Amino acid sequence: MRYFRFLSEARQHDIFLKRPAAIHPLSPRRVLAHALGATLYMPATRQDLADMLLSQKYEALCSVVFCLEDAIGDQEVETAERNLVVQLTRLAQELTHSPDTADKLPLLFIRVRSPKQILKMANMLGPSLHLLTGFVFPKCSVHNAVQYLDNLQLAATQTNTRLYGMPILETPDLLEKETRFAVLAKLKQIMLNHEEHILNIRIGATDLCGLYGIRRDHKTTIYEIRIIADLITDIMNYFGRSFVVSGAVWEYFEVARKDTKPYLRALPKASEFYPSEFDYLHGLLKETKLDVANGIHGKTVIHPTHLKPVQSMYVVTKEEYLDAVSILEHADGSAGVMKSVFSNKMNETKPHYRWAEHILIKSNIYGVFHENRSYIDILAEAEAAYTENLGTYGG
Repeated sequence: MRYFRFLSEARQHDIFLKRPAAIHPLSPRRVLAHALGATLYMPATRQDLADMLLSQKYEALCSVVFCLEDAIGDQEVETAERNLVVQLTRLAQELTHSPDTADKLPLLFIRVRSPKQILKMANMLGPSLHLLTGFVFPKCSVHNAVQYLDNLQLAATQTNTRLYGMPILETPDLLEKETRFAVLAKLKQIMLNHEEHILNIRIGATDLCGLYGIRRDHKTTIYEIRIIADLITDIMNYFGRSFVVSGAVWEYFEVARKDTKPYLRALPKASEFYPSEFDYLHGLLKETKLDVANGIHGKTVIHPTHLKPVQSMYVVTKEEYLDAVSILEHADGSAGVMKSVFSNKMNETKPHYRWAEHILIKSNIYGVFHENRSYIDILAEAEAAYTENLGTYGG
């Protein structure tokens, strides 16, 4: 798959100094970890999953999770499991007749309910398992993390398939200060012992907020919910040096409007992130900007209208790109500090080295803007109207 492929050749040439490169499930783990972008969750009960992927219904979709956990009812589990088998089997069959379509598929994951469900789904899917990039581990804790990872590796070994795990940190013992640091330390050691099998660490903010009866509105970012922001800081401290940490879900989306262009309405008016009319999309853009500023990359989303806004925020600016190139070019010891190409800051080779590495990885995945281009140019290309079938949870 390739980011922003919905843009015409002319618009890509106009917007990007460096275009996004192709990504596929066999790309290096470090690349894939940064390449999830806005990961769209869908209930595994949807009976149009194969058609949705084959028709490229959501043109910006680059990673998707088929959910067997909270997105479906407790009485729907077996139905959802069977449906996933039907959908992925059909998808695999269609790809044998049209192999070029595989290059346009998003990265595919399944969120299971328990470690044992990994082996169950691997067995049920059979040859179709190779379509998956991995499994998502909800409510991952010191009590089940080893079993999650052991079952993942067993499924991968038995089927000769490369599979990654994505643990979601969302259990009460992480939020409660009495137990937090001991739990984080144990989880970190478990994850480091299985580092090559983990794609990223995800933060389950909705479940964590629910423990205290908190729900943020569409004008409030997760960083303004202090009890969760405090935990995010600690998660980054424990895991951010070794793993990519993915951002909290954004719960809000706007109802369909046929008389206006949703993305164009959301473009800044008075200032970039505090416009006079603050709606759901402004909140999403603001929170994603704060994700990036705090070293968090990737975001769980629950509506396809979130895909383009989130992913447009991951494109590297020309200034960032030139700074990163300069830092890495001088990392051989030829210079310790140098003035930036834009002559507006100092670049230091040692403290800025890891930042520069991350910027170059992102530049290959999401591209680099021309100096006079930004996320606004991508959003301006978005579809003019919402349609009722855009919903994923019940849509």
